[in-house]
Amino acid sequence: MKYLIMIQMNPSVRAMWEGLTDEQRAGGYQIHKDMVSRLEASGELVASESLSDVSLGKRLAVKDGVVTTTDGPFAEVKEYLAGFYLVDCENIDRAIEHAARLPEAELGLVEVRPVVELP
Repeated sequence: MKYLIMIQMNPSVRAMWEGLTDEQRAGGYQIHKDMVSRLEASGELVASESLSDVSLGKRLAVKDGVVTTTDGPFAEVKEYLAGFYLVDCENIDRAIEHAARLPEAELGLVEVRPVVELP
């Protein structure tokens, strides 16, 4: 079954991250590189991406066939999606096992959710 491991971010954590030394940031990136390597080795990785800043996104609406877009951020939110791992695991406990290794998990910023497989 597929599970989405979502990594959330918020302004205070972003500020903390930006305040780290290059060496400390490299250590954080290495944890994610190791996660990708582990998931690839186990055959459980479907996809993994880091997302750009929320302010660079666009929200769209379609009315009467006309598409309009609005620049982000889109709402006053405390947290936003910073990246994800899409994994194909035996069960949610296995997905949680992977997610718990992420440094963001220590800050309560990781969520694991089953993916609905449409018929």
